[in-house]
Amino acid sequence: MTRIAILGSTGSIGTSALDVARTHADRIEVVAIAAATNVAAMAKQVLEFRPRAVGMATGDAMDKLRAVLGGSPAAICGVGSDGLIEMATHPDVDVVLCASSGTAALDAVLAAIEAGKTIALANKEVLVMAGGIVMDAARRKGVAVLPVDSEHNAIHQCLHGREAGEWRRLILTASGGPFRGRSRDQLASVTAAEALKHPTWQMGPKITIDSATLMNKGLEVIEAHWLFGAPAARIAVVVHPQSIVHSMVELKDGSIIAQMGMTDMRLPIQYAFAYPDRWDAPVPFLDLTRVGPLEFHEPAWDDFPCLRLAYRALEAPPHDAETASRGPRIQRSLPIVLNAANEVAVSSFLEGRLAFTSIPLVIEQAMAAHAPEPAATLAEVRRVDAWARLHAAQSARELESSLQ
Repeated sequence: MTRIAILGSTGSIGTSALDVARTHADRIEVVAIAAATNVAAMAKQVLEFRPRAVGMATGDAMDKLRAVLGGSPAAICGVGSDGLIEMATHPDVDVVLCASSGTAALDAVLAAIEAGKTIALANKEVLVMAGGIVMDAARRKGVAVLPVDSEHNAIHQCLHGREAGEWRRLILTASGGPFRGRSRDQLASVTAAEALKHPTWQMGPKITIDSATLMNKGLEVIEAHWLFGAPAARIAVVVHPQSIVHSMVELKDGSIIAQMGMTDMRLPIQYAFAYPDRWDAPVPFLDLTRVGPLEFHEPAWDDFPCLRLAYRALEAPPHDAETASRGPRIQRSLPIVLNAANEVAVSSFLEGRLAFTSIPLVIEQAMAAHAPEPAATLAEVRRVDAWARLHAAQSARELESSLQ
């Protein structure tokens, strides 16, 4: 049995993971689950899977869960960030799926690594903020970090069994989001409701907006940098509207290995739970005769500047051949600023207080005001994160007032 903990069990990734566990009940045991404040969904999960440990974001949510269930939901009940750590380090857990959004899961992931747990990572912020710290800890403890994002999971599959010297580039595919083909002028008036209509994936609000701005792909570039030891110049992005090819690896002889499949997050989740084995999947197989033409385009860098900002955060432009032979360097601060400012700007946009095209302006202003520095400790990461959030909030207020 693979014994799992799910951080973020009521979100889209968490519910997909539980569906995988449901399908493979003879192979997967759900030991611990944690959620934010969705008491109704959590109560159903507790009744079905009977976990040994349950975490909620607040004490109020935990009290409501107890009331709904008529008693304690599990032998261990954790609250807040400490609760996440309790779930992630439970002695009976083998694999921790980090599916909670935002930066709250960073401590839990590091604690799980120290406890020797395999990490199935679906949280972008963990590596964007602290990729060097996380991957160094994983190497020191001999812990596997298995990507659950469909793009990085595809690259992991393409690289499986290959030496580092065999490949030349990692190629991340992007759907292009709901506004593919629109000019920057046309984007100025789009609403949050329009931006939340992703053409391919059903996701949470924040990641859906990131997909619309292409920041999601920018964050994935930074993730790939840390996961696979790739400098920015060896990570490419292509727009692939059909989302059939999830990502590719270009080998040094020019051959390209691609991973293709249905657009269903249960596939990469199951891959992480089963690795290094393969299991039958609870999804339809891909029928290539029905797929139709597959398109690949250069990203619209000028219309969607968030992607270029992410490359800049790695302190290397997208096509800098001089850095192509370098691997990941020491954890630096600009990705922290990028991530924090983006979270503030997206929140302001979703609340209707900021224009869609102002999201990259808030991020760029925070990056321009910040002097890059090493961020090799969690204290340094948090200090930079707090500064960037304050700066971004002020920038967002100024841009908001200028539009009124």
